Amino acid sequence: QVQLVESGGGLVQAGGSLRLSCAASGSIRSINLMGWYRQAPGKPRELVATITSGGSMNYADSLKGRFTISRDNAKNTVYLQMNSLKPEDTAVYYCYALGVRSYWGQGTQVTVSS
Repeated sequence: QVQLVESGGGLVQAGGSLRLSCAASGSIRSINLMGWYRQAPGKPRELVATITSGGSMNYADSLKGRFTISRDNAKNTVYLQMNSLKPEDTAVYYCYALGVRSYWGQGTQVTVSS
């Protein structure tokens, strides 16, 4: 089993920045990919970014240039730096890990005011 705990969400004005963190614990040796998804009200969950254990990154095309994913393997933590935030970035952001199965965090709310 893998447990994921997110932190760093909150309320920010448009144009501001936030950094989300996701700490993994448990059977972390099985994890080969971690990342972030988000879900806005009334919309399906969508990919934000992923990063492999080797450091290969993948982003949603619409978010390239504003969001940056990174990971600290020593801390078993993945980060999402979000810059130039827009009201349409408002969503619950979920941490995701892929090992022998998929794992999800509980989600953290990000609200961007105009």
